[in-house]
Amino acid sequence: MYHYTDFDRQFIHQRAAQYRDQLERNLRGELKDDEFRPLRLQNGWYVQRYAPMLRVAVPYGELSSRQLRVLSKIARDYDQPSAAVYAHASATQAELGTPHLPVGHGHFSTRQNVQFNWIPLDKSADVMDLLAKVDLHGIQTSGNCIRNITSDALAGIAPDEDIDPRPYAEIMRQWSTLHPEFAHLPRKFKIAITGAEEDRAATAWHDVGLHLRRNALGQIGFKVLVGGGMGRTPVIASTLREFLPWDQILNYLEAVVRVYNRFGRRDNLYKARIKILVKAEGQRFVDEVEAEFAQIVAHDGGQHTIPQAELARVSKHFLPPALVQPAQAATTNIAFEFTDKEAADYQRWLHQNVHAHKNPALRAVTLSFKRLGFAPGDATADQLCAAADLADRFSAGEVRVTHEQNLLLPWVQATDLPALWLAARSLGVAKANIGLLTDMITCPGGDFCALANARSIPLAAGIAERYQDLDELFDIGPVDLHISGCMNSCGHHHTGHIGVLGVDKDGREWYQVSLGGSDGSSLSGEAVPGKVIGPSFAASEVTDVVEALLDTYRAQRLAGEPFIASVRRLGLAPFKQAANAVRHETRDGGQVLHVHLSTVDAATD
Repeated sequence: MYHYTDFDRQFIHQRAAQYRDQLERNLRGELKDDEFRPLRLQNGWYVQRYAPMLRVAVPYGELSSRQLRVLSKIARDYDQPSAAVYAHASATQAELGTPHLPVGHGHFSTRQNVQFNWIPLDKSADVMDLLAKVDLHGIQTSGNCIRNITSDALAGIAPDEDIDPRPYAEIMRQWSTLHPEFAHLPRKFKIAITGAEEDRAATAWHDVGLHLRRNALGQIGFKVLVGGGMGRTPVIASTLREFLPWDQILNYLEAVVRVYNRFGRRDNLYKARIKILVKAEGQRFVDEVEAEFAQIVAHDGGQHTIPQAELARVSKHFLPPALVQPAQAATTNIAFEFTDKEAADYQRWLHQNVHAHKNPALRAVTLSFKRLGFAPGDATADQLCAAADLADRFSAGEVRVTHEQNLLLPWVQATDLPALWLAARSLGVAKANIGLLTDMITCPGGDFCALANARSIPLAAGIAERYQDLDELFDIGPVDLHISGCMNSCGHHHTGHIGVLGVDKDGREWYQVSLGGSDGSSLSGEAVPGKVIGPSFAASEVTDVVEALLDTYRAQRLAGEPFIASVRRLGLAPFKQAANAVRHETRDGGQVLHVHLSTVDAATD
């Protein structure tokens, strides 16, 4: 992991002190709320439906056990709303049929960050100080700037990876943090990077997607994709460069963002993302970027050309920990005193949650935070602390936040797998559902977010409750189910094999269902948005619709054919017919729930 320098730490502590001064002036009435709003947003502090929400930056998903324990402390001591706020929120949710609003939790986001939903604003400076003590902050997790740079959760350890992307991601993080020219872009800007053969970072769906690769001469460079995004207009990124020398990546990114800053739409929030500019301008956009890049290199001296020495310095932070030598692959079928049921559960866990490693003596293990009674990606304070203990005991003190809203232990010795499984099972995070239906991506939705048209968490809970039988889940096989509460697409519904989108119809919750989406991974195939299968469904119908889609698949699949392959072979017609049958059967009795909307912080989500 990257370790902060003295300069880095001084900067973060000064930023926390600056925020405390801003907060205190706001609480005294000297700094108006409208003046304070952009200042708190620059540090990751939103105001959501019921309470403030903090988004903590986790660059490319890496956390130390020490940092995880501080996040646990924040969940336990600060993620606690006032009695009045909680009573109001609980009463509102009770009217909607979901009175349980968890507090004392952290939430893992699809951007590999950690969020808290209930921290009182007058305690926010105390939380900033705690984060700074362990080299954490919320800088640029909000606002129209370059956001947290994401990567493959298996970065540096995946067998199909040729080049570790983390040193490059760290150099880009340092370059982009508080870049004065890019602090007020037309809209938020997201970068993802991978060095593996399989794209597990969904790069084609980002404003900029970067693939590390080698050319025919063995030289390292980047394939550069620009203009991807979800939202109201899902767009797959276009390739601007098939091969850009690695040392020029900052200069090239500078050119891309300058052109976007110059020509991006600022008059229309819905057309402000770079994807709209790339799609509208086509080759002209490419020409502008190349011209700007040539000027930067020729006239500005290529001041952001990365020296070999700097790459070497940063790369030293990402050397594998001294655990075991990779001389011989260790077996995962180690004798242990398991009952027959435990042995079967353990084997399923090995199959679904344990991943191959560059070092044949090691494994990467995903801890599943998709359990009944919890929103997908939620972790209690106790679970966060216990996960830190697991990291220290089994993974050299390191965890990764995954794009799928779980935690991954990257440095597990194969000989420790039985003991890890027992420990994870006692914590409730050893369910063997990774990659299966109940390992769903879900945004917080209308239960928390002021932007949402509809709630996501109750849908996820209903589907998870119906599909608790692991035999059935294994029979269904891999399915990406993604749920978003609004068109902002924080639940990545466009990329789901089954995507669910909350829509507002006259102040009521309805849901569109789409099929066939892909994030670009090997299972899902080339990145493509899913297609809506018809008119929207009431909340009470969605679980039945999902079941009808899966039953159709199970009835018509070929031997060994996964769900997404069946959808592409059969087309949408049989699935649409099955979904419409649910609508016709339940429409008279379907319960439709009412949601009150607001637009707090809408322009800076």
